[in-house]
Order: sequence, then C-alpha cells, then structure tokens
Amino acid sequence: MRKEIEINGCVEVPAEMTMDEFCAAFIEFVEAKGWYFGGGFREIVDGYYVNRDGKKEKHVADEE
Repeated sequence: MRKEIEINGCVEVPAEMTMDEFCAAFIEFVEAKGWYFGGGFREIVDGYYVNRDGKKEKHVADEE
C-alpha cells in the first residue's frame, strides 16, 4: 500500500536563509526518515512570491 500526505503551507525561516539552504535542510530531514518528497517550493518575501532571479511576482492574497 502506498500512502502520501500533501503539504500546503508556509514555513517561516530567518531572513538570511536562502531558498537553496531551506530546500537542502527540508530534503535532508525527509530523507533521514526514509521518506520521499515530490513537489515544489516557492519563496515568499513580504507577502509576495519571488522568482528565482529575485524579482517579485504577485501578492499571495491576489486571486488568479
């Protein structure tokens, strides 16, 4: 039997932590448990999604 849990939420981290550092720590935690993660990550700064190039996108409260 295969069981999965979908995660939908945010983790508040120190401002100096990079997205790469967070992803590495998260994946390390998951793999240390013998689990697997499939999905993605999105960075949010001051309520705005941020592209990988550092440019702000839409606000998280904006509807699509």
